[in-house]
Amino acid sequence: MDEAEKLRWPFSDGSVTDLLGARSLHGSPDIKKRVQFHSSLVQKLALEKEMEGHTGCVNAVAWNSNGSLLISGSDDTRINIWSYNNRELLHNIDTGHSANIFCTKFVPETCDDVVVSGAGDAEVRVFNMSRLSGRRPREISMEPAAVYQCHSRRVKKLAVEIGNPNVVWSASEDGTLRQHDFRECSSCPPAGSANQECRNVLLDLRCGAKKSLADLPKHPLALKSCDISSVRPHEILIGGSDAFARLYDRRMLPPLSSCQTKTKPPPCVKMFCPLHLADNKKTYLHLTHVAFSPNGKEILLSYSGEHVYLFDADPDSTSSVRYTADYVREQSFLPPFHKVPAKEHSKQRKISVNTTSRKFFGVDMCRKFMQVAARALEMGKNLMRGIDACNEVLESVGPDIDDHMTHDFLCTRAGLYLKRKWKNDVYMAIRDCNRARNIDPTSYQAHLYMSEALLQLGRLREAFEYAEAVNSLLPPHSELRKQVDDIIKRVASAELEKNRTDQNGNAKADTHGKLRSLSDVLFRSDVSGSSSQEGREDSDYDDEMELDYETSVSGDESRDNDQGVLRGSLSFRFHQREDQINEHARENGSTESAHIEDSAFQPDVAIDMKQRYVAHCNVGTDIKQASFLGDQGEFIASGSDDGRWFIWEKKTGRLIKMLAGDGAVVNCIQSHPFDCTVATSGIDNTIKLWTPDANATSMVAGPELDVLSAIENNQRKLCRNRQILLPFEFLERFRMHEFAERFECAQS
Repeated sequence: MDEAEKLRWPFSDGSVTDLLGARSLHGSPDIKKRVQFHSSLVQKLALEKEMEGHTGCVNAVAWNSNGSLLISGSDDTRINIWSYNNRELLHNIDTGHSANIFCTKFVPETCDDVVVSGAGDAEVRVFNMSRLSGRRPREISMEPAAVYQCHSRRVKKLAVEIGNPNVVWSASEDGTLRQHDFRECSSCPPAGSANQECRNVLLDLRCGAKKSLADLPKHPLALKSCDISSVRPHEILIGGSDAFARLYDRRMLPPLSSCQTKTKPPPCVKMFCPLHLADNKKTYLHLTHVAFSPNGKEILLSYSGEHVYLFDADPDSTSSVRYTADYVREQSFLPPFHKVPAKEHSKQRKISVNTTSRKFFGVDMCRKFMQVAARALEMGKNLMRGIDACNEVLESVGPDIDDHMTHDFLCTRAGLYLKRKWKNDVYMAIRDCNRARNIDPTSYQAHLYMSEALLQLGRLREAFEYAEAVNSLLPPHSELRKQVDDIIKRVASAELEKNRTDQNGNAKADTHGKLRSLSDVLFRSDVSGSSSQEGREDSDYDDEMELDYETSVSGDESRDNDQGVLRGSLSFRFHQREDQINEHARENGSTESAHIEDSAFQPDVAIDMKQRYVAHCNVGTDIKQASFLGDQGEFIASGSDDGRWFIWEKKTGRLIKMLAGDGAVVNCIQSHPFDCTVATSGIDNTIKLWTPDANATSMVAGPELDVLSAIENNQRKLCRNRQILLPFEFLERFRMHEFAERFECAQS
């Protein structure tokens, strides 16, 4: 192994010794914040305590403001309050909820005496611990101080505002975000009651929200998560059953409305979505968690069936890429150089390498990183390490290197993505190729990798055009001509196979057929592409199917039931998304006029991601969190369906730690307000506390081969998710009557 392979990649926060030295010499008022989750401590995180007290899955954990207490909610419908000092259970509260608790919080500025919970029974309950007289028993059966029953679907997330002891917000799958003011009422009747007059609806998305930028806002949005900025508390972020996170300014929203009256969705300040997902109409793709960074300048989104993404939320930031529906289509295929007018070519910048701007980087260091990446690309091995090497340069010192080096790293990373072929790697490759062509419009490397990417997506005509462009750019006797010829042959072979399939009448299935079994619903086959489109991504070709049904489902949805067994009678009707749009057009005259009428409901501009975090799997539950660690938020953590939880360096996306945190699935991750301590929970009945241990394995725990094997297994699960509907979510949609479609089919 050469020196480049032995290269140790430094962290941007340096070493603790340097940090302590700077404090002694110059003083550092924020030393505690910078040390809290320092890289040297994060690498040493290990399990310290496994706290027992629940008898069901633990779906929610949260710290109080000073970190002395931890609160948890569970499937057992109980709230537990734990002492951080001795890691012991203080109180076990019987909440009276009739379904799983999904969220619980301490209400600020109440001396931690007021706690609130939200559950699958659509209720929000408030408990005042100060009502207990004398010595507080460990197990408590107490009446709630307030019960809010105005939601009609599961309550998935609660939000509180720092410094505000009177108000709590609840996000529900009924499409509403409600504001509960303790000073106005202590209870409310169920939605639909004769005397139902609760005016607490802050956001009403029952009448529709956009599933893509070009869509009409007509699809109800089931809310899955919400968060309030600790820096700008008027900003509230929501995520739900589509790919877009929406940022609202509470000062600009209309007055609270009654749940009896559905209102048009108000305009949001910003929408956030990775560009490659913005035109994605998958029904399974939705957000499971949204979160503001501690300084309020960034947001983090965790997707079901996807990865974790970081966005710039600072309104003063100019680095964020904003895009429209037209821009999405343009970026998915920018014409080759000979089809682009010369005026559109961007001028190449010349910037010399600044070797003094960062302590760890210079020309030699960048060259070593390039050696690691180029070797990985050439050998087809250690692809993840090669991508990390490119990330270290492009994300850490991008502005300090010249355009030639930036171009080379972008092209190399694109090639590595195309060889690795993890979920949406092909879109990341296209992203890098476009950036490289922005620097050098006649780059044959960028055109070559773009051709390969388009071929993997099954876009044969565009792939051939790029291959032709590479032929015109390469020198006469270049060795790369063999690669170009290979791409052209694969394109021709795919075209022949596609034509043969079309002639045999198997290209598209008859949409008026009958579903023979429930597995035809749970497992969707690809109806619009052929197997010859090798390696293509799933997000381009699958048609969206929607389902209408009549059902009576019997049985308990508890954890002990036989999984995958559905009892009762079902009646299905399917129709394609395009049919619904055409019908909508017939009813309203034209889709254009409807678009003009509804265009004010949501902005047509979204913000693209700036970093992606890959390794975990998020398809098994819809409460999986992704969190910033510590007050500085320099590290990102997420749970996974394989029972592990992962930690990445925020700036570079480098995976630095993988830990076994649950017997099945890790859902919740919450870092302590001041100490380097993390609480996690999931399917197990316990809560686990993680703290630095001098004897813990540094970096990613376990042998490198096992780590890579675990990550690749997670990627395979993510890719299969396009064909499998989550059983629990499928049953829940039946129970909650969420589907609405047409296509004749019946099954008993």
